[in-house]
Amino acid sequence: MSLKVAVVTGSTGGIGEATAKWFSEQGYAVVVNSSRSVAAGEALAQALPNSIYIQGAIGGDFDAEGFISQVVGHYGQIDVLVNNAGFTHVIPHHDLNAATVDIFRQIFDVNLFGTWALSVAAMPALQASGGSIVNISSIAGLRPTGSSIPYAASKAALNHLTVLMAKVIGPNVRINAVAPGLIDTEWTQDWDVIRGFVQQVAPLKRSGKPEDVAALIYALATTPYITGQVVATDGGLTLAT
Repeated sequence: MSLKVAVVTGSTGGIGEATAKWFSEQGYAVVVNSSRSVAAGEALAQALPNSIYIQGAIGGDFDAEGFISQVVGHYGQIDVLVNNAGFTHVIPHHDLNAATVDIFRQIFDVNLFGTWALSVAAMPALQASGGSIVNISSIAGLRPTGSSIPYAASKAALNHLTVLMAKVIGPNVRINAVAPGLIDTEWTQDWDVIRGFVQQVAPLKRSGKPEDVAALIYALATTPYITGQVVATDGGLTLAT
């Protein structure tokens, strides 16, 4: 198949949707995915040339091998895997009792274990195509911040997973991660206090757009001599915190 294929999990809104559209604009066939928003996923896939939608909740009982088999069965290849699907609970960091072990498990199940399972399942196809993986992390994995301690810990673990995998899946497959700061999405639309802080202290004086992250994801996926890197896309916020 002459078309290149990008799989983008959690791609019916925010960073994931922007990434799916970005890859499509560069001529990729895109596999759109979501856990629940089926109508939105199907509509997006129909709007993107040569693209398909596959429902599936990453983590838990998710059949990663079955998911990848559907993709390879349809396209015959996978060139890029963007592990964007994520999950969190908003818990103040000082409320240690609220951050239960069950909540840790729920968050790690999606943010780390689901990413691992899908990456391993996709590895034969990626090895065959000389492809790449981009994991979507967070500056919460780089600094003591984020929606909750379990979430931040899961992203820190994802960062290290990225580095560890980079050492063993080369030279045919590359893997990197992006660590967004505050990005303007439906999820963050009411975060005016945090947005004001970012506008005050970040060198670029603004929060990010999903397209800002999508541009970096595409660059990491297609730049041939970079692997094992976790790149912040935060307007310089981590320089000031």
